[in-house]
Formats: sequence, C-alpha cells, structure tokens
Amino acid sequence: MTDVREIDRIVIAALDEDAPWGDLTSETLIPVEATATADLVAREPGVLSGVEVFAAAFRLTDPRIVVERLAADGDAFEAGTVLARVTGPARGILTAERVGLNLVQRMSGVATLTARYVAAVAGTRARIVDTRKTTPGLRSLERQAVRDGGGRNHRRSLSDAIMAKDNHLAVLTAGGRDLATALREARERMPHTAHLEVEVDRLDQLDAVLAGGADTIMLDNFTLDDLRTGVERIGGRAVVEASGGVSLDTVAAIAATGVDVISVGALTHSARALDLGLDVVIEAPSSDAATAASAAPAPEVSP
Repeated sequence: MTDVREIDRIVIAALDEDAPWGDLTSETLIPVEATATADLVAREPGVLSGVEVFAAAFRLTDPRIVVERLAADGDAFEAGTVLARVTGPARGILTAERVGLNLVQRMSGVATLTARYVAAVAGTRARIVDTRKTTPGLRSLERQAVRDGGGRNHRRSLSDAIMAKDNHLAVLTAGGRDLATALREARERMPHTAHLEVEVDRLDQLDAVLAGGADTIMLDNFTLDDLRTGVERIGGRAVVEASGGVSLDTVAAIAATGVDVISVGALTHSARALDLGLDVVIEAPSSDAATAASAAPAPEVSP
C-alpha cells in the first residue's frame, strides 16, 4: 500500500482544489446536525484499488466520519457489490464524496486494466510492468494500482535507475564514439548499486550493448520474429524487456517470444475510470417509530 503520508499529501491537495473555501452547497442546504450513511457500490465488474485513499478523503474532511472497508485492494468484484460503507456527519460525507470517488475510480480502472494484461500472459515467463507515463502528481497511487492488478513497477523516477534511450545514445555516441566503450565508461561512473538499462531499436545494436555491460536491454518496437531473435542472441546475459506496440490484442504473442518483461504505458495513460458510485442509504423507520408518528397529534396551523 502507498505510504499514508503520501496518500494524505495527495488527498489534501485534491480536497483543497475541490473546496478551497468550503462546500457552499452542503453548508447552505444541509443541517449541521444531519448524519448519513452511504455505500460505495460497483456499477460494473473490476478490481478494487484505492480503498484507503477513498477513506482518507472522508477522514481528512471530518475525522468523525467512519469508513467500513467491505473489500480490500486487489479484490475482484461484480457489478452491484458494496465495497465500503461511509457513516457520519452528512456535510462532510457530501463534501468529500467527489474527491474520494475520483481517486478510487481512477485507481480501480488502472488495476482492472492491469489485471487483464496479467491474465493475457499467464503461463509465460513475462511480467507486466508500468512506465513513467502516469498522471502528474498521482504516480504513487497509480503504481499501487498496477500492483493491486497483479502487475509490477518499473523505475519510479529518473533518480532510480540509469535508462539510456535512443536520444541518450545519440548524444553519447556523437562524433563517432563507439557505443560499447561509451557504455563501459558510463558504468565506471555509476554507483555500484545502480542498474543500467539500454533501449535498442535494431538487432545490430545488441552486441555493442552487451559488451557495454547492460543489465537490462529493452527491445523497442521489434517485430515478433526480431523479438525471438533478440532473446536468443542475448541468451540470458541480460534481462530482456519488450516495449512499444503493446496492447491486449498483441501482448500474449509478445510474451510467447520469451521476453522477461513487457512494459505497457497504457496501464496508466489509457486506463479509464471504473464506474463506482456513492449511494446514500435511506433507512425505513422502525414499526414502533412509525406507530408513534401516526399517533402524535397533528401540528397546529396558523391561520
């Protein structure tokens, strides 16, 4: 799960954006003493992610609100499932509703899409991983959603690993420098704990990249035949990652080539929000209360 401090930072920013000077509608229409109960209900099947983020929206709005988790992150569910129940001051529930829903819908959409990719490569050695193509400010939450869907995380940021892509290589080898030598020199400057990944877009780059000591080699936009050839030529000397042109229609065939990792930007940049709703629960009065109400004298009406 994402660290609670990170969750609070993101949720506080979202609440401040949505109600910078308070909730004018709730404060005008809803009595301060009113309470409510509302259910988080699935409108379609999916995989849950973000239940703690959803709960934080209410906790940070009014600590008197109680959120009962009825499902856990990573759980699959069907349409109609009640995933959580919210009880407490009505004003706070109505104020936090949209922020809580926006975040849990977004995260559950990412988890649900990820689960579909993971299912598509079942039985192969390939693991499905995300990319840095995340919503600005929401990377921590979207990375958690990928994990909740059964996927894995790539590097979190530019600070976490060395990943030489095509533009890096173009600058690195400017003036005719040998790629293998340039990579070896780069390795000498790396911290000993760092990981070196190099992207290639042609098979004829493999020998130089292997000689340069790459830990992972990304085969970018390769055909299936070239992926198979690349896996064979690398021969276990580096982790093989496939990227580019990956969709639910193509991912199984890519996995079947023998690659170790398939990075999929669509997990985060193309996932749609899952349809979840927050429904206020209207409780019917008890029979005793109804009898007492019917027996009470009618109020006097002023002329």
